[in-house]
Amino acid sequence: MTTNPSPAVAWNDADRLGAALAEIAEEAGRLILPLWRTGLDVETKSDNSPVTVADKRAETLILARLAELFPGVPVVSEEDASEFGAPEKIADRFFLVDPLDGTKAFVRGDPNFTVNIGLIEGGQPVAGAVVAPPTSEVWLTSSRGALKRQPGQAAKAVKVRAAGPGGAVALISHTMKPDVLADLQARYGFAHTEAMDSSIKLCRIAEGSADIYPRHGPTMEWDIAAAHAVLLAAGGRLTTPEGGPFLYGKAAAGFRNGWFVARGA
Repeated sequence: MTTNPSPAVAWNDADRLGAALAEIAEEAGRLILPLWRTGLDVETKSDNSPVTVADKRAETLILARLAELFPGVPVVSEEDASEFGAPEKIADRFFLVDPLDGTKAFVRGDPNFTVNIGLIEGGQPVAGAVVAPPTSEVWLTSSRGALKRQPGQAAKAVKVRAAGPGGAVALISHTMKPDVLADLQARYGFAHTEAMDSSIKLCRIAEGSADIYPRHGPTMEWDIAAAHAVLLAAGGRLTTPEGGPFLYGKAAAGFRNGWFVARGA
């Protein structure tokens, strides 16, 4: 078992742990926000996904802060894994970091991008923080469940909702094809859809703004770990399409995810 980090943040202190991750994510958000809508050069990674200097700078900062607060705890992060390869083995406790989830939206000038830091223990997300830099919204885990903080306001507890009488609202990607949407709607029975990018989808379900997010497509563990922790803390769930447990630490698979479905109440 990994030893505790600095005395300021103990593993069993859910409030300080979530707050520490949120502070790091907010700092990274402040670093990348001035680069938004500035026409940054875009590189293409080996998997054909985009990356910018904003992704790289945010990741460098997050890795440094995590090393300061949680020395010796492994971190699997998107850009490092893309450049140097994902680790072949991982400890029971480790961090998953996506320094800029929604790079395509960031490049387009859209506001749906986030900074994500999640803590995994025993294959499950146990703490996390998600920051949306354009709106300064922050979602984080705590001993009271999931919290949301907005500019000029104190953090408030958030919970998933039961779908209203008009039917469930599903969150989908902007690029979803009509035939794929029709198949998902037939399978899961939602009545309405709203398109958005990044891990914000899971956070919107956690705060009770939507009901379901079916993902029948590729994702990586760092894409969703932090928001999954927030969703769980808010009373939601994320499972395989068949309802089975969704696990992290899949080093043998390169930390790739299978299909999943996130739900509210």
